[in-house]
Amino acid sequence: MRRRIALTTALCVLCAGALAGGAQSLNKRDADNFDRKLTAVLDHGAKTPPPTRPLRTTITESEINAYLKYQGAAQLPVGVLNPNIAIHDATRVSGFATVDLDAVRRSKERAWNDPLAYVSGSLEVKVAGKLRAANGSGTFELESATLGGVPIPKAFLQEVVSHYTRTPESPLGFNLDQPFTLPQRIRQVDLQRGSAVIVQ
Repeated sequence: MRRRIALTTALCVLCAGALAGGAQSLNKRDADNFDRKLTAVLDHGAKTPPPTRPLRTTITESEINAYLKYQGAAQLPVGVLNPNIAIHDATRVSGFATVDLDAVRRSKERAWNDPLAYVSGSLEVKVAGKLRAANGSGTFELESATLGGVPIPKAFLQEVVSHYTRTPESPLGFNLDQPFTLPQRIRQVDLQRGSAVIVQ
């Protein structure tokens, strides 16, 4: 189960950049399709010895978002609601989610000049940027971020992202500026408008 949660989170980071898609008609069938493909990716990545033939798995924007709506909510960090991702072209992705800022604010003592000392409640965070995933690693280049429709600096976004992506294995969470290792022997992720191909 922990592998499934970790990979679900990683795939959403891969496809969303960190955390805006338009309105979609999401259905349970698409959610089930994503769950089946996720299981195949996990199984392929766990095989010993590693398979000699690569596996290519195509996932669509609607499958990811349907899974997040119907099945993935229980696997998201507490305080993150209604995530949605969009894949615009071969590099550009965006996403949004409603996040509990009280949890972020209370995570440490705040100085008077810390912007996070003055935010509260749950607001929508939107993120857009360029994602590249090849040769077993990925990078994300932030282009814009807003909180409740107001532009926010990268440092503000980084603290929110770090808070909600911390794990025992990665206590500092996801760093927007650092390359990240692709999980489950994934070698690359090829993006095109509305979909992604995972190559293992």
